[in-house]
Amino acid sequence: MHIEIRGAEKLSFRERQVVVMKETGKSTDEISRTLKITASTVATLYNRARSKGYEVVIILPGDVLGIYNEEDQDEEE
Repeated sequence: MHIEIRGAEKLSFRERQVVVMKETGKSTDEISRTLKITASTVATLYNRARSKGYEVVIILPGDVLGIYNEEDQDEEE
């Protein structure tokens, strides 16, 4: 699995940290403990990042999902 944040260049370093942690399922409390910032700062950074616009793309190889067999993959290549 590969996670890509499109539009990350618009975000500050701290906003990127919060976005990555939020988008990978971390709670606000976990983020605030890890980054040593308050929960309200986490919320502010996340909301600011969302307002700047970014897109999270998860790239999964087809075989991870078990939806392709050997013949289907050969046809695609």
